[in-house]
Amino acid sequence: MANAVLMPKAGITVESCIIGKWEKKVGDQIAEGDILFTYETDKAAFECESTAAGELLEIFFSDGEEVPCLVNVCAIGAKGEDVSALRPDGAAPAAAPAAEETPAAPAAAAPVAAPAVETTAAAGTGKISPRARNLAERAGVDGSLATPTGPDGRIIERDVRKLMAEGAPAQAAAPAAAPAAAVAAGPEYEDVKFSGIRRAISKSMHNSLTSMAQLTHNFSFDASAILAYRKMLKESGGECAGITIGDLILYAVSRVLPGWPDLNAHMLDDVSIRKFNHVNLGVAVDTPRGLIVPTIMHADEKSLLEISNELKVLAAEARDGAISPDKLTGASFTVSNLGGFGVESFTPVINPPQTGILGVCTTVQRPRKGADGSIQLYPAMALSLTYDHRAIDGAPVSRFVQELCKQLEHFTVLLAK
Repeated sequence: MANAVLMPKAGITVESCIIGKWEKKVGDQIAEGDILFTYETDKAAFECESTAAGELLEIFFSDGEEVPCLVNVCAIGAKGEDVSALRPDGAAPAAAPAAEETPAAPAAAAPVAAPAVETTAAAGTGKISPRARNLAERAGVDGSLATPTGPDGRIIERDVRKLMAEGAPAQAAAPAAAPAAAVAAGPEYEDVKFSGIRRAISKSMHNSLTSMAQLTHNFSFDASAILAYRKMLKESGGECAGITIGDLILYAVSRVLPGWPDLNAHMLDDVSIRKFNHVNLGVAVDTPRGLIVPTIMHADEKSLLEISNELKVLAAEARDGAISPDKLTGASFTVSNLGGFGVESFTPVINPPQTGILGVCTTVQRPRKGADGSIQLYPAMALSLTYDHRAIDGAPVSRFVQELCKQLEHFTVLLAK
C-alpha cells in the first residue's frame, strides 16, 4: 500500500510552509531518510526527509506552492499503485504514466509530428504556465512536448523538469526571419516571486507602518568607555574575547529597559497593553534569505557572556536556515544594529505587536570643548529609538534613551550593579 509523506510542522506556531525545491522526481527510488524537498516557513528553511521507502509515485505540490502543515505532499510505494486516495483536495492530478514502447507500424511513421503541433498550439493559448515556459526557454527544450499534470490540463514547471530528465528534444529551429531577433538583446527585466521570508517581512513591515503611530528619536553618546572595555576583552584572549560592542549594548538595554515597562510591551489592541516582567530581546540578524529576528529570552537575568554566546548560536542557526521557528517568537523589544555598515542614523520599523525598537548606528568622531577650553574629538555613537506613540509618549521615551546612554558611558559601573 502506498504511503503519503506529510508537510512537516516546523514549530508549534507554524500553520503552513512553502516548498522550495524538489530534490527527487517521480519514478525515483526512495529510501527512508532521503531528502525529498526543501521547504521554508516565513522565517527559516528546512529539508524534508522521507518517512517511507519505495518509488516516488506522485508529487502533489510543485516548487513555490504553499502547503498547510500535516497535509500529504507526495506518495511513495510500489510501482503502479493507486494513490488517488492520498491526493489532497486541490492538488494537481497524477502525471499520466509513460506509454510502453511498441514497434511502430510503417504507415504511422509519417504523421509523427502532428501531436507536437497540436500541443504547441495549446501552449500558445495559455496551456503552459509562465514559469514552465521560462524554464523550457532557458533549457532550450520544447516545453509543449511535456505531459501536463496541472489543473485543466495545464503544463506546469514540474512537467518541464520531467521532460528534461527524460531527455527532451531541443526546440524546433526558428523560421528564416528569426535570426534578427535571436541576436537582439536579452529580456529587459525579470519578474521574481518573493520567497516565504520576504513575503513575511513585506507583510509585517507594511502592517507595522499602517497600524501604528510610529515616531523616532535620535540620540548619541560618548562611546569611549565601551570601546575601551571591548579592547580590554579582546586583548584578554579568554572566552570573553569574542564579546562585541553589539553585545555590550544588548546587555545595557536588558538592564535599563525594565524601568520603562511601556517600551517592554505588546499592544494587544487600541485599549490594552501587555507589559512583560522580563526582557525578551529580539535581535535583528541579516541572513541570505532576509531579515530574521531570533529572541534571547529573559536577557535581564543573563550575564554579558551568556548574552554574547547565546546570540552567536542563534545568529548561526538563523544564517544556516536551521533555526526553530519557536526561537523567533516572544520578543518584547527589538534591537537592530547597522553600525557595521557605517549607518550614522536610521528609522527602524517596529516589529508588531511590540511598542519599541532600538537602532544602533556607527561611531563617528565629533568635536567638543575640553575642560581647558580646547576643542577635542571623541567617538560618538548614535542610537535611534522608534516607539509606538499610542503606548508611550515622547518624554518617557527620551528619558529611557538618556538613561541608556548614561549607562553605556559608564559601562563598568553598570556591570557592578
